[in-house]
Amino acid sequence: MRRIRERCLSSMPQLFDLFLHLDKYLGQVIAAFGAGTYLILFVIVFLETGLVVTPFLPGDSLIFAAGAFAAIGDLLYWPLAALFLTAAIIGDTVNYWIGARIGPRFFASEKIKWLNEKHLREAEAFYAKHGAKTIIIARFVPIVRTFAPFVAGIGKMRYRTFIIYNIVGALLWVFLFLTAGYRFGAIPAVQERFHYVILGIVVVSLLPGIMRIARRVGRGRLNKNTDLTD
Repeated sequence: MRRIRERCLSSMPQLFDLFLHLDKYLGQVIAAFGAGTYLILFVIVFLETGLVVTPFLPGDSLIFAAGAFAAIGDLLYWPLAALFLTAAIIGDTVNYWIGARIGPRFFASEKIKWLNEKHLREAEAFYAKHGAKTIIIARFVPIVRTFAPFVAGIGKMRYRTFIIYNIVGALLWVFLFLTAGYRFGAIPAVQERFHYVILGIVVVSLLPGIMRIARRVGRGRLNKNTDLTD
């Protein structure tokens, strides 16, 4: 078993690339680590949702891929559901408290360039406008998913409210992508075009953000034309 593990590990890409694209190499990880794969999956989802500095890790595509491997018997559906839910809920909770405890200090000291008073005020205005449902919507938007609980903590959203929407969002997110992978990932046509499926998931996840940017651009042009007319 040890030789098999060493052989599999020697054929894997570099560790950083593996973490970034674990959805693509999940089969190799399962072959190398067996039951240890569950721990690796937990860590990846926890880091993607729990640390504001790791929004680049796979989330939607990784859960879908895990569901596909559960469909063929390499992984188990319900243990996956339990660990993904736990990782997602704990991750967002940790991110929330990091934002609540440390975020304001960074804004005050300006130690991190991409955190500033302007961003804080914009976040407060966003949550004032859209309410706690932001925590649920953000689950389906890469990058935003990582920053939303952090900003909620900085914006001092009530924790009781946050945790309810955190749990609801995690349930919807995990079961949607895990079940989709389980139902469709084992289909030969899907397996043959798995990379395209993952790309499609990413594109669909990004649509809300793209639409939001398009609306802002449209408003900006409208305001500009109005000013020229005046």
